[in-house]
Amino acid sequence: MPEPVEFSVWAPLPERVRLQVDGQVHDMQRDDEGWWQATVPADAESDYGYLLDDNETPRPDPRSRRQPDGVHGLSRRFDPTEYSWGDAAWTGRPLAGGVVYEMHVGTFTPAGTLDAAVDRLGHLVDLGVDFVELLPVNAFNGTHNWGYDGVAWYAVQETYGGPAAYQRFVDACHQRGLGVIQDVVYNHLGPSGNYLPEFFPVFAEGANTWGNSVNLSGPDSDEVRRYILDNVQMWLRDMHVDGLRLDAVHALVDERATHLLEEMAIETEKLSVALGRPLTLIAESDLNDPRMVTPRVAGGTGLDAQWSDDFHHSLHTQLTGEAQGYYADFADAGLEGLARVLTGAYFHAGDWSSFRRRHHGRPVDTAQLPGWKFLGYLQDHDQIGNRAVGDRISASLSPGLLAVGATLVLTSPFTPMLFMGEEWGASTPWQFFTSHPEPELGKATAEGRIGEFAAHGWDASVVPDPQDPETFTRSKLDWSEPAQEPHAGLLATHRTLLALRKQHPELLDPDLSTTGVTWDDEERWVVVERGSLRVVANLSGEQRRVELDAPAGEVLFSTGAAPQLDGEAVTLPAESAVVVSTR
Repeated sequence: MPEPVEFSVWAPLPERVRLQVDGQVHDMQRDDEGWWQATVPADAESDYGYLLDDNETPRPDPRSRRQPDGVHGLSRRFDPTEYSWGDAAWTGRPLAGGVVYEMHVGTFTPAGTLDAAVDRLGHLVDLGVDFVELLPVNAFNGTHNWGYDGVAWYAVQETYGGPAAYQRFVDACHQRGLGVIQDVVYNHLGPSGNYLPEFFPVFAEGANTWGNSVNLSGPDSDEVRRYILDNVQMWLRDMHVDGLRLDAVHALVDERATHLLEEMAIETEKLSVALGRPLTLIAESDLNDPRMVTPRVAGGTGLDAQWSDDFHHSLHTQLTGEAQGYYADFADAGLEGLARVLTGAYFHAGDWSSFRRRHHGRPVDTAQLPGWKFLGYLQDHDQIGNRAVGDRISASLSPGLLAVGATLVLTSPFTPMLFMGEEWGASTPWQFFTSHPEPELGKATAEGRIGEFAAHGWDASVVPDPQDPETFTRSKLDWSEPAQEPHAGLLATHRTLLALRKQHPELLDPDLSTTGVTWDDEERWVVVERGSLRVVANLSGEQRRVELDAPAGEVLFSTGAAPQLDGEAVTLPAESAVVVSTR
């Protein structure tokens, strides 16, 4: 029997709003702030929508928790408190000392659902990671894409299983000791199915790379900001998520004295206290501004961490030799550039960026900011998927150099992050794929993709069609590979390195000021000092004898044949890495 339910929606733009519930239309009353309310009978899973002015086609709820018929269809009621959680023993965990595993639900398994991903969580536990970071799962138009075209920020994509499956996934992760970080996008909305502008002024003047700028500081922006901040609370409170990765925060245009990101940090800190578990906010920022991750008490924004593309670019160029586009400065710097990042977090710290044609960034005070506040990685979804053919680094590197790269990532002073399949050197690409139902939008997306590659100096002639379903299918992981060579060997390397991190606290030490690096560009070797341990990497195709600063003690790990220790020197095979203690 339907019970009386109060429906409310903030819609200051239309002159009239009516509520449709299970086919019945009801008038709504407006208050002075632009909120419309109506109390009508509804079932726990009633379908509903809003009729704006004289439009007879109902629009989905801007705060819809579920869109069973897609983003153009009616919303369906969903009560997150109905789920019986089994993670009462989960007390969360801080990001510091952890390892993150980035996952796209649609391509992680053949089925591409949250429930199917649960069946593979044992692999992640055996691997030794601590957090699963999901690419955006909010509802978008179509059946598959990367997730950054979402338009219903409060709803979980139905093709992934919807919100109930999401709760099951988070619960399963927690019961296995894995934290969950959710990637969220607040800097733009997708191109299809966005009805928010019919309800309220969600956009400001101007645009960024991906679409119209969100109204964070213009007229009526108080409720727009509240719309975002409540969404942050939803993931962390209702879905038991442990942290959020905030997409491209440099595209958030906010002219207020207190930036939206600082407000997020304040509210998240309060919620963390209320829930009794750590909650983490991680920025993707192109600013190279350490204030982003500086605590508020020290005058910073107060976010916990940020991705480090500079570390990626430095390591990528030294392993591959690539020097096109934004890689140019990093390639020119050689191993000195890698050393600069390992000891200072940023490569561009106020110096000239040839790609941007201007000076960029500011230095990190390494005495104040620990390295764990920067996520370090050899691969991520952008750095693979934004290549012309979406080829992973495993398509161009030898197994030896892949193991060297893994060693430098997993022994760095940063918070390491792996992209799904990287741990076994997956041969499957991860390409840019879309499923826009509108042919004209699909065509424009493909043409824009080609133009972008041409502008960055990449070969655009080989770009796969994002709308071709095979582009999506090709990007799914092949789970038969981890048991085959050379994949099995690389997987064993990752497992051993992740276990080594937990066995030797010096490899977890985030103090950038005590991290030392020596290198030889001609001989192509680098040594990273991690307390009493030395991480020695030979990037060359020849055996190398490397002098250390102290007598070599015990070999704790090696990627290839056992190295030779001789006093204060270690001799490594070609394309190999070793971790040794010093006496």
